[in-house]
Amino acid sequence: KTGHLELKKYYNVDMSSAYGLWITCGASMSPWGTHLSSEEYEPDAFDQGIGTALSTVTAYSQNYFGDSTTANPYNYGHLPEITVNKDGTGSVKKHFCLGRISHELVQVMPDNRTLIMGDDYTNGGFFMFIADKEKDLSAGTLYVAKYTSVFSENTIAPIQWINLGHATSQEISDLINVRKIKPSDIMESLTTQPADLTGYTKIILNAKTLWVKVKSGMEKAAAFLETHRYAALKGGSMAFTKLEGTTVNIKDKVAYSAVSYLQKSMVKNGAGWTESNNVSFSAAINSGAVVAHDMKGGQIDSTGAVINSDWVAYQSRVLITGEDLASPDALGNTANPNKIANPDNLKFSESLRTLFIGEDSGMHVNNFLWAYNVDTKVLSRILSTPSGAESTGLHAVDSINGWTYIMSNFQHPGDWEGIHSNVKGTLQSYINANYNNGYAAAVGYITADPIAPSSVKKS
Repeated sequence: KTGHLELKKYYNVDMSSAYGLWITCGASMSPWGTHLSSEEYEPDAFDQGIGTALSTVTAYSQNYFGDSTTANPYNYGHLPEITVNKDGTGSVKKHFCLGRISHELVQVMPDNRTLIMGDDYTNGGFFMFIADKEKDLSAGTLYVAKYTSVFSENTIAPIQWINLGHATSQEISDLINVRKIKPSDIMESLTTQPADLTGYTKIILNAKTLWVKVKSGMEKAAAFLETHRYAALKGGSMAFTKLEGTTVNIKDKVAYSAVSYLQKSMVKNGAGWTESNNVSFSAAINSGAVVAHDMKGGQIDSTGAVINSDWVAYQSRVLITGEDLASPDALGNTANPNKIANPDNLKFSESLRTLFIGEDSGMHVNNFLWAYNVDTKVLSRILSTPSGAESTGLHAVDSINGWTYIMSNFQHPGDWEGIHSNVKGTLQSYINANYNNGYAAAVGYITADPIAPSSVKKS
């Protein structure tokens, strides 16, 4: 009656069957009601500096398993799906067939099969997975986007989807945990140019140059366990910097992706930039952007086959951007506080026709939550988190008993950076008193009175 939500109880989920979790980040709810989590910054099994170092895996293994050698880097960088039971308990199933990338905040389309995902990485890709069956992510086909003309601040760039292969979660898990596959079984990956280039492909990942060659018969292992290397080898546009949360506007068939920092590999002649990726912005926008992807069916993949989905992105364009300041303002902001900076979480409300944008910014002294109406094009700042905190846990719930909710959380208040030098002295005592010296976070929501029928008057 009042629209008030109350936390009753919560439980940890036992992750032992998933080999533990690895650097989880933004999540979404699937159309069938499960929690689609994410494991970002996947370990680099070759330890060549294009992902998290193996020394971190060793430390993780010691902390989690009590033994520094137990954890296998190939078990991390996947998508864990959490089923929540009516009593509040939950169970996990880790899917190994959606690519081993820097996952964050995936979005399942209304067909219950098509899933798009960003890649929180430098020289990252725009990926798509199409499941064999509805409401079942345990088997399907993985794709990476290739822009067929230049994507920039003022272009609309068409996409061809490169088919990276089909797999089941079980067969990829078996490669890791039954066959005990090693990186050297899958491919050669060299940091210096070989004398004989036969069979090698030059690629750039995380602004580093590699020469790679897949071993005979190991294409599936490469696609699903060395996804970054394989997607680059196959010609995907591996150019994005921190491609983060994704969401969908169902009515208009438009998906949205947050690009937290538009820099480096996305900017002509920047670190990691490659002309063949066809992503070439004229200048960095360090405060980032939101990109829109128009979707339709009948698309043809790189093999000449029709992609079995009506929710395939066929072109990308910039929707809104932040604005870097030439010098900090009086508070210390280095990006315009009246525009977005470093967008991270995205959610779309169909009933409100509004895109909600949460920040994880090192350019705004306070991170904000924004509402962008796609019809009026009006951007409104609707929430500010405590200084140093990240706006996270975003979700748009269009109706529960007539109530609309925007779920909004924050984490790590008082995580001070240089940008906070003007406010830290004043705010430190408040952070300490209200947020357990910066170690507390908060879960909350925004709601409003439901719209009453015309026959009912409301005060």
